[in-house]
Amino acid sequence: MRWSQLFIPTLREDPAEAEVVSHRLLLRAGYIRQLAAGVYSYLFLAQRSLNRIIGIVRQEMDAIGGQEFLLPALHPAEVWQESGRWDVMGNDMFRLKDRNAHDMCLGMTHEEVMTVIARGELRSYKQLPQIWYQIQNKFRDEPRPRSGLMRVRQFIMKDSYTFDMDAAGLDVAYQKHYQAYCRIFSRCGLKYVAVEAHSGAMGGSQSHEFMVKSPAGEDWVVECPKCGYAANLEKAVSHPSPAQGPDPDGDLTPEEFHTPGRKTIAEVAEFTGLPETSQMKSLVMVADGQPVLALLRGDHQLSETKFAGALGAKEIRPAHPQEIVEWFGAEAGSLGPVGVTGMRILADLALQGRRNMIAGANKDDHHLRHVTPDEDFKPEYRDLRQVASGDACTGCGGELALDKTIEIGHIFKLGYRYSEGMGLRVLNAEGKEVAPIMGSYGIGIERILSSAVELYADSDGMALPVAIAPFHVVITPVNNADAAQMKAAREIYEGCRALGLDPLLDDRDERPGVKFKDADLIGIPYRITVGKKLARGMVELVERRGKLTSEVEVGAAAAAVSQKIESALQDGH
Repeated sequence: MRWSQLFIPTLREDPAEAEVVSHRLLLRAGYIRQLAAGVYSYLFLAQRSLNRIIGIVRQEMDAIGGQEFLLPALHPAEVWQESGRWDVMGNDMFRLKDRNAHDMCLGMTHEEVMTVIARGELRSYKQLPQIWYQIQNKFRDEPRPRSGLMRVRQFIMKDSYTFDMDAAGLDVAYQKHYQAYCRIFSRCGLKYVAVEAHSGAMGGSQSHEFMVKSPAGEDWVVECPKCGYAANLEKAVSHPSPAQGPDPDGDLTPEEFHTPGRKTIAEVAEFTGLPETSQMKSLVMVADGQPVLALLRGDHQLSETKFAGALGAKEIRPAHPQEIVEWFGAEAGSLGPVGVTGMRILADLALQGRRNMIAGANKDDHHLRHVTPDEDFKPEYRDLRQVASGDACTGCGGELALDKTIEIGHIFKLGYRYSEGMGLRVLNAEGKEVAPIMGSYGIGIERILSSAVELYADSDGMALPVAIAPFHVVITPVNNADAAQMKAAREIYEGCRALGLDPLLDDRDERPGVKFKDADLIGIPYRITVGKKLARGMVELVERRGKLTSEVEVGAAAAAVSQKIESALQDGH
């Protein structure tokens, strides 16, 4: 294609609304334009890149036996009510009524719709296993859309669903998807890590997320460099760092003392001269409508995911200030477990075996010293805390590290939640009706593009991997008025096309500096510059990533760049 005939609206300045590198560069490079908060138009270059990503996804899904569907984006409320998720999804779901006042929604995901199809069509074990997938728009009413294409209200997702007769069959389907995802992300040129994850509103037993490390990410991953353990922060476990100093000895009785104006752990630590690890943090939560007191070491943070899992709760929230006063007789900041009745008390495992700690006295501006779990109150012990950087790995004892990440894919073992709940039954080999076991597997298409931009951008723009760049190579004549340069550029362009490459000829009547800056900005992996060296029969071949430059003969330029592209595709660059 010829640049002069294309719509590539590049910008010289950073847009004011851009928040992260990928957001800034995708706007500047003319890939996207915002229509509304969290809603973007994908222009020519973005569509070419997204189509390349979709092509890779489609190839790998077909390779594992996936059958591509295209399901409605508009759903009747009844299918979500059947599964019980109509209320669970809350305000994140776009809801509307049709002209007959029937409740409808825009699909966030398609477990329900796929199950309805399976319920109507699958009859026998002989029809299983099945792998059904689609690539289409999804909708989520994000309260705070941000970070360009990484948190939006309309997005493209590849979602697939498997139906098997038993857990062994699901294991096979899950592993097929795991390996296919590894191939997809490697082919897209991403550096990623697969981590254990929490299933959340999707339900199910086992789950993995595929993550790209980036400061622009909104998730945290815990990794052990020593043994390779990796998990999402919501799921991760560890041995906590030791408390700062030993607990006081002796069988001491809780003793109240005045802490005027000291509400936070840090303030009480400064007031008492004792470390935060010597205190109990008391958090009042409401789980499925019932109050629960959660206790942690003073320097630890509550994992709401672990807390909900420990209780088997569907809905949790922090207690409101007026509820806390009603239940405890004191405001937050002076709360503790001693004397608490009528509610469950859950204590993190890091408090087990501790003695003579400081806790709130359930009296404003007062605390207790010498509080010992199991003696002064009786808790239930659970793993409730978030892993912190520097904690020890439970597998090998190595020091754990935390990194911000972008989620690009997520796979779930759904189990029987949808098949049993929505009446999907097939006959087994003995002629008995049974519910198939299901899996669900998603990939965020735009997140692959955004992650690649975040990973490989430099001060001049994007440096996209070859497999997902909108063009493989741009041929840039320095002087359009030079007939020899233009002739050589066109010949190289046609040579690239003949070799099966996707070239772009920059035939615009612009200064060389403008052409070079635009080529760097939009992220094309290779540039062939036709300039003064043509007098010696040579042109420059420039690699966008690293700005490596070499001279090649005019007649060999197309073959030279083709060889580099083939090598890059093999290496996932």
